[in-house]
Amino acid sequence: MTRPVTVLLADDQELLRDALATILDADPRIDVSGTAADGAAAVAHVRAHDVDVVLMDVRMPGMDGIRATEEVLRARSDTRVLVLTTFDLDEYVFAAIRAGASGFLTKDARPAELIDAICRVAAGDAALAPRAAATLLRYVRRHATPPAGDPLAVLSPREREVAMLLARGASNDEIGRSLFLTGNTVKTHVKAILAKLGLSDRIQVVIWAYEQGIVQPGEAHSHG
Repeated sequence: MTRPVTVLLADDQELLRDALATILDADPRIDVSGTAADGAAAVAHVRAHDVDVVLMDVRMPGMDGIRATEEVLRARSDTRVLVLTTFDLDEYVFAAIRAGASGFLTKDARPAELIDAICRVAAGDAALAPRAAATLLRYVRRHATPPAGDPLAVLSPREREVAMLLARGASNDEIGRSLFLTGNTVKTHVKAILAKLGLSDRIQVVIWAYEQGIVQPGEAHSHG
């Protein structure tokens, strides 16, 4: 049996923390490792415990969620951060992803959506709520600078195919089905693509693809 995903809940609202803990604890795939009322407490918890996913609020007193995301990933690079907030403003979405978050959901997400997003992020996939994804891509398009030359030139033909699907938000399973590849082969290609492009995760690929003009409005899709 696969071990549960360990999750830290970081939010300054105690009522929300307790509600989220109740929802997540009811699912056998999730193990709530602890809670934190601010960013500094979240970082301290991650340094002291093995945490797979931090469910991170953006606006908290003291160290906010964006700074805390940076510090969490600096402390443990294998921990994933899923931002959960009432705000879907461009700058918050973009700052959270730039800080290294693997996904972004708004607090009106249904419990099933939240649990699914946590599991996907823990497995190495990305998770963006549809509204958050649209916000992010609008922001990137407004700030994009057209590239010179072929931005995918460093990739092999197969890596280019995988990269194009990654850029449209496809999961590893979807890429495998589309290109008739095994899960391990997809993971190998994704790792090579990230290394060659100098990117940290698959959401960075989506941002990069929009910045480079590789993906056009309406082409990307979300699984959140």
